[in-house]
Amino acid sequence: LGKALSEPHASSRDDFQNSSRELDIMHRCADGIEGYLGSRLMGGGFGGSTINLVREDQLEAFMAELGKRYKAETGIEPTIWALKPGNGAFYEDV
Repeated sequence: LGKALSEPHASSRDDFQNSSRELDIMHRCADGIEGYLGSRLMGGGFGGSTINLVREDQLEAFMAELGKRYKAETGIEPTIWALKPGNGAFYEDV
């Protein structure tokens, strides 16, 4: 699942050129941190945010290390949120 999440980031960056320097750095900084499974930009690109799939038992350490790596490379203190997926959209007959 992590690989399937990461591959579209490369496509957005290389094929559609809708990534940004900062998103590419965030994506690259996440790679190799313990608990990391995959990441990609989210939204329409051209700035914005990345979504990272991380093992729950490594979440806090991952967030701290990602923030440290990103700030060291960019000088920018990132905002990092931990979220859990919901049930998604559904159709309800009323």
